[in-house]
Amino acid sequence: MPNKPSARKELRKNIVRNARNKKIKDNLKKLIKKSRKTIEAKDVKAKELVSQTLKALDKAAQKKVIKKNTANRKKSKLQQKLNKSLLAK
Repeated sequence: MPNKPSARKELRKNIVRNARNKKIKDNLKKLIKKSRKTIEAKDVKAKELVSQTLKALDKAAQKKVIKKNTANRKKSKLQQKLNKSLLAK
């Protein structure tokens, strides 16, 4: 346990930040999985869900929950899968 008041406060802040980031990351993972499943199932709502996922990835990168390049890489892969499935129709 930290002894100094500033260190205690920093610990409290880290706990809050960690909880916030975990919630955002968990939501992202769920959205990405859901998007992939709808793309594989060739569902009509796939395009809408993918755009929602891309927006969430951008927001997470903007808040520095994930790195910018990681967000761009995931967005690119999702968009490629969506385009491939749309062409296959």
